[in-house]
Amino acid sequence: MAKKPSIPKGTRDFNPEEVAKRNYIFNTIRENFEHFGFQPIETPSFENSDTLMGKYGEEGDRLIFKILNSGDFLNKADQQAYDAKDSTKLTSSISEKALRYDLTVPFARYVVQHQNEIEFPFKRYQIQPVWRADRPQKGRFREFFQCDADVVGSQSLWQEVEFVQLYDAVFTALKLEGVTIKINNRKILSGIAEVIGAQNKLIDFTVALDKLDKIGEEKVREEMLGKGIPQAGIDKLQPLFSLSGTFDAQIEQLKSILSTSEEGIKGIEELEFINKAISELRLQTASLQLDVTLARGLNYYTGAIFEVSAPTGVDMGSIGGGGRYDDLTGIFGLKDVSGVGISFGLDRIYLVLEALNLFPETITNTVKVLFINFGDAEAMASMKAIKALRANGIKAELFPDNKKTIKQFNYANKRNIPNVVLVGESELQTETFTLKNMASGKQQSVNLETLVRLLGDA
Repeated sequence: MAKKPSIPKGTRDFNPEEVAKRNYIFNTIRENFEHFGFQPIETPSFENSDTLMGKYGEEGDRLIFKILNSGDFLNKADQQAYDAKDSTKLTSSISEKALRYDLTVPFARYVVQHQNEIEFPFKRYQIQPVWRADRPQKGRFREFFQCDADVVGSQSLWQEVEFVQLYDAVFTALKLEGVTIKINNRKILSGIAEVIGAQNKLIDFTVALDKLDKIGEEKVREEMLGKGIPQAGIDKLQPLFSLSGTFDAQIEQLKSILSTSEEGIKGIEELEFINKAISELRLQTASLQLDVTLARGLNYYTGAIFEVSAPTGVDMGSIGGGGRYDDLTGIFGLKDVSGVGISFGLDRIYLVLEALNLFPETITNTVKVLFINFGDAEAMASMKAIKALRANGIKAELFPDNKKTIKQFNYANKRNIPNVVLVGESELQTETFTLKNMASGKQQSVNLETLVRLLGDA
């Protein structure tokens, strides 16, 4: 008995309707990327292992899919590592390539490799799949698309202002109103750590602070104490625990907390610039919110940190994020090239649009009209009309087989094709077409010119 076919865990098949909906999101994001001046690039699905390994931390390295060398890969295996069952050392001798983990590191490699061809600042966007050997769960897959936009070669904060506007433009175009664009700054987190005497425990401090909304102030205090942060320092955080109000109000409170930190004050100044610009330019449907607990990407972000959350009432994690990184290309030998970028979470955006019923009904109507097949002579007349319709940008097709009419009509219904055309013996003689609307049942006899006009307007 043949084995039942399956696909790997964490991957998915997409039916025509799902692909149409995903393409709607892709096209909306791509269109806005290009409106904002970003240029498309593509990089290979797999990179040399040394391009990827060591760039994402120990945890990230474990989640990279390695590709076995071609041919007899064991012939060149490290025998000592093989005998010792040392998988880490063995992997490097049998695998020289790996599937990309994200689009950011390949982009850094691209910039360094093509630096003499690039005009800086370089604004690029990239929409391609990535792979992670992660544990699959709702909204998290092993193969998924990333939609990234980055600017490298500019330290200007106007880039951050543009990215806030870009998020707003995309979600407004998707009719996903009421998203919150959260912003923080790595310099503020570093300043807070400095003020409380925890400069060497920045990660421990921010990981605990990030849980404030989930576990509350007392538990956060306990966790910080457990990580070795002094009680006196934690007591200085009291104003931070109760930080609230408007963006401007929170900034004023932060100025008081960080008055002794030069780094922290610089972070405040950067946030003030972005907020002032956005307040004057105004957003369409999104809102900009300061969130000092936001601490994503601390291994590489050096300035602004972004995270986008879905509208209130939708139970979903972040649907976008990004930030400023000052030396990403330095890992490949090109120093002092500042960059800033954001990403859109396609799969989560899809789930949110689905939950809120925001997909346009028309995006799944791939074909506007189906011609019923009554025989070869009728089919030829239909194909000539179909050629004319397609030349006018109208999606049309002929049912390929001369089957019972009811079966052909059922096919149109199941495909959600809104119109059918009948070309029978009488239509052949009069050179006309019977156009039927599948929803209303209304039929009319028309010539080719009228058929093209009616379907073009439909």
